[in-house]
Amino acid sequence: MTIPAAPAADAPPATPHRAGHKYQAVRAYLADLIENELAEGDALPSERALTDRFGVSRMTVRQALDSLAADGVLVREQGRGTFVAPARVDFEMRLTTFGEDVRRRGMAPGTRVLDAATVPAPTRVAEQLALEPGEPVHEVRRLRSADGVPMSLEHAWLPARLLPAMLDDGVPESLYGALRAAGYAPTWGEDTISASVATPDEATLLQMQGSLALLRTRRRTYAEDTAVMYSQASYRGDRYSVVVPLREAKPTIVPRAARDADGRTDR
Repeated sequence: MTIPAAPAADAPPATPHRAGHKYQAVRAYLADLIENELAEGDALPSERALTDRFGVSRMTVRQALDSLAADGVLVREQGRGTFVAPARVDFEMRLTTFGEDVRRRGMAPGTRVLDAATVPAPTRVAEQLALEPGEPVHEVRRLRSADGVPMSLEHAWLPARLLPAMLDDGVPESLYGALRAAGYAPTWGEDTISASVATPDEATLLQMQGSLALLRTRRRTYAEDTAVMYSQASYRGDRYSVVVPLREAKPTIVPRAARDADGRTDR
């Protein structure tokens, strides 16, 4: 690879008090290279080439690379090098299915069913769906992909009494679609988002290399006042960034559990 010209040769040599400037210069150079000359999956110049070009220590080069990797711009693979990371998908809170969202972005969704069965509801799931512990639920685990690239793992539970025959012919293509067909069209939901590190099994299924960061969501979906699905999903942190639309501040929405029978709020 031909490395474009670095800053002017008459720039002052690196000194301790200029270390921050050198780091910023290397980072800015690499960011421009990624933006204007390289494509997804292209390799970056080696650390040695960059240290020779800029006259800085390898530690300074690594600081610049690590910073861009933390921003999701680069992927560092042990023994292979550093590469331009795939573009991230905006993760915006919408009451849509994975397939609907992927198609909206012009990609082809894919699904691999990992497990599906009708089982007694675990205590946590029963609480989320307002069921009695042990009441039958349909449990479905799926690996979701976009244009053949694994993107997320989904784990969902639906009350069997609402869709008694849902698994008779296998897992439906869309769980929301099955709910709509049964007269329980999702109308609203509650999402909780957290971040963590992928387990070895998750990393293998999602074909993660380098970064093992995950965005995890827990969602309770309602059809009017009926809880129709509780789901947990894990999204690749190197392929998603969270977008949160902001609006004018309104009075705080108090969860139902915090209200008493008279509609008053516990404070």
